[in-house]
Amino acid sequence: VSRQLKEEIRRGFARLEDPLAGLLAMLESSSDWKGKGHSLGYCIITELQLWIKAHPAVPQSGTKLKKLQARVLGILSQCPANLLDPLISIYQLHTADRNYLLETVSHLYLQGNYKEAAILSIKLKLQPDQDVEKMCTPLLLQDKANLVEDYVAEYPELQRKLLQTLDTWCGPSFNIRDITRPYQGLSRYKPEKFNRRVLSKLVFRLLERFNVDPALCPNVINQRHLRTLNYLFYKRFVEKTMTEENWGDHIQSTVGENRWLQGQLVQLLLRHCDARGAARWAQHCRVPPETLPRAVAEELQRLHVHHRVKEVTKADNYESSQKKDYYQLPIPRENIHFLQTWEETLQCWEKVLQPGQVVGVDMEWKPSFGMVGKPRVALLQLALKDEVFLLDLPQLLQQAEAEGEKEKLPHFIQMLYSDAAITKLGYGMSGDLSSLVATCSALKDTEKQMQGVVDLLAVDKQVDGLSPERGHEEKGVRPPEKGLSLLVQHVLGKPLDKREQLSNWEKRPLREEQILYAASDAYCLLEIYERLCKDPESFGLGSDLAESLVGKQSKKPRAKKQLNKQEVPPPSGQECQGPRTEASCPPAPISPQEFSVVCDNMLQGLGRYLRCLGVDVRLLDNEDDHRKAAEIARQEGRVILTSGFPYQTLRSQVGEGRCFSVNCSEKAKEQALQVLRHFNVQVSRSDIFSRCQ
Repeated sequence: VSRQLKEEIRRGFARLEDPLAGLLAMLESSSDWKGKGHSLGYCIITELQLWIKAHPAVPQSGTKLKKLQARVLGILSQCPANLLDPLISIYQLHTADRNYLLETVSHLYLQGNYKEAAILSIKLKLQPDQDVEKMCTPLLLQDKANLVEDYVAEYPELQRKLLQTLDTWCGPSFNIRDITRPYQGLSRYKPEKFNRRVLSKLVFRLLERFNVDPALCPNVINQRHLRTLNYLFYKRFVEKTMTEENWGDHIQSTVGENRWLQGQLVQLLLRHCDARGAARWAQHCRVPPETLPRAVAEELQRLHVHHRVKEVTKADNYESSQKKDYYQLPIPRENIHFLQTWEETLQCWEKVLQPGQVVGVDMEWKPSFGMVGKPRVALLQLALKDEVFLLDLPQLLQQAEAEGEKEKLPHFIQMLYSDAAITKLGYGMSGDLSSLVATCSALKDTEKQMQGVVDLLAVDKQVDGLSPERGHEEKGVRPPEKGLSLLVQHVLGKPLDKREQLSNWEKRPLREEQILYAASDAYCLLEIYERLCKDPESFGLGSDLAESLVGKQSKKPRAKKQLNKQEVPPPSGQECQGPRTEASCPPAPISPQEFSVVCDNMLQGLGRYLRCLGVDVRLLDNEDDHRKAAEIARQEGRVILTSGFPYQTLRSQVGEGRCFSVNCSEKAKEQALQVLRHFNVQVSRSDIFSRCQ
């Protein structure tokens, strides 16, 4: 707005006997001010507000002001949001008769102007005298949850009433249609946005925003716990990716003393276990015997009589599967230190904060399963070449606070992350740091100060041929590897054992399996980094990997594509010791009967597929060491088919061209085609199923 226009507006007000009445007359006789944005009406209103501040004698009181207030309330329903505050201020609507204000809002509501009624109520602070359910229901039906949040934002009692109402609507016996029926003709009604799932999410958002005790919403909390139970049963009995002890910890903490959840637990146990298994877990979770089905109660009685502890399920005993299937920690158990005192921790920091040190950093926290609150780090893992330190963060923070030194831990962590002379290795560092900040707010600026960090989450986007692994799908044992586990498999040859990933990391003492998992998660970062730096070309990375990772690493590893893509060689499926150059001749064609191979144990699907095509195949068992493939290859004259890290080891133990690295990210059929093309194996119709399967 030009200075000349502003001056003209102020001179106009100065000439008026009653500027407030003059403004109102202008608004009532014009529609220009109703538009959004900075209209002429908006300029006039805001200038009057400034002019009144400079002329304090202008504001009126008494009967004359009340009449003006009554008139301005009549036009507020048509008023753009940016004019509400200036008009309320100019006409002192907060001093108007409260009953009259409530009647005005009620009139707006009855006309179906629910949004306008709510906004005006918020501006005039009328919420304590209104029915929160009545005011908020049509707003929720119109998908205006943000306005509902603003409506109750300053009133804890209304927050509780709203949450109780929403929780009632989410009850198993409540009919949502009873709420929607009176509003069938509602404009902008979005029925797809009004269901238990959406309402449940809103409840959790409100609980977190307003820091309300979740016990106020038993229906929503129970339903969320039930979803957690279903998820835990899926992980244990379908995926089989949780140990019994880990699963039991979560089941017990989820169900607790809740009778309804105990009943749901028994039903799930009967669906997945026999009666004896259900009885054992019912006993473990202290389910009252009188609530159990007859068959389970009888088994429970037998358990009491004979003091027997049986295996819980008919499912395969997954825990007994050979650990050789997974990455193994190469350091002795006594070199893993669980630290709970500051005396121990200070000795750890002396070793960690050494110039030139390379440190694998990882963190663990209790999974929230969608409950309220941000995860708080329960364990900080720091891996050095010869030892791993597991820091009990809750205990150390509590001890430091008791000693009046609560800045001690943040100080050390900031020293570590900001020291460019120390290389810090992580995987998804940004997520870890956000959880660390939720645990200790003094660390909120750590990410901005980071130097010398390598986020391997960014690196695995460059590693050649790396995508979700499918090599074990045909086993029916575990889902495809992903994330860090996939990177470990691709670089080091075997995936991480992730069965403890979803552990209750806040429970003390930690189980031995948790300690080994936590140490492995941090230590494997050191081995990956060392392998990639020694032989980057084998993984499709540039030869100056170490320099590009540490020297050019972004201080903010949030983006997954921080590092420039290096020029990559052909996919890993083309790797073979002594690879053919373009100038060399392809090998002479051979039949599948003349082609004999030994498949490493991560390529059993490929081995079966090649055998279907008539190839002479030997498969390593799951528990076999990779080096056995070299023994068989030398003794029987076979070609080794392997992938990832084992390829680097095995190719040096056999003759030139006798070890082939298969792309683990491909399906068995595509892997077989790679092998057949590379070795020029010609398959005829008569070769198919020519060997015993």
